[in-house]
Amino acid sequence: MPSSTQSLTVAAKFLRNRIFSRSGSTSAGASRWATPGHEERPKGFFMNRTPPPPGQSRKWEDWELPCYVTSFLTIVILGVGLNAKPDLSIETWAHQKALERLETERLASAGDSSD
Repeated sequence: MPSSTQSLTVAAKFLRNRIFSRSGSTSAGASRWATPGHEERPKGFFMNRTPPPPGQSRKWEDWELPCYVTSFLTIVILGVGLNAKPDLSIETWAHQKALERLETERLASAGDSSD
């Protein structure tokens, strides 16, 4: 019976061969996920956008305002909601139960001493 390390080696080889056979590539060469692109050299601007002429502002695209508003509201809702959630941890529950027991013991001992 093969040892566990030997079976793991066989499984790793099988998975490696299966992945490379599906992608049609070998372990050497360029990745199919990261190609060099079609430009000879980058333009040097952020996201390859040329800046507007001096004195003019960039025109927003139609997706930008809804995206920014939704992102801002999501942050606000999560910030308020996560700070306002109840504390349901086991430590808080145990602390409250311990305080209740101490209070009942204190009342019981106070009742016994008054008799």
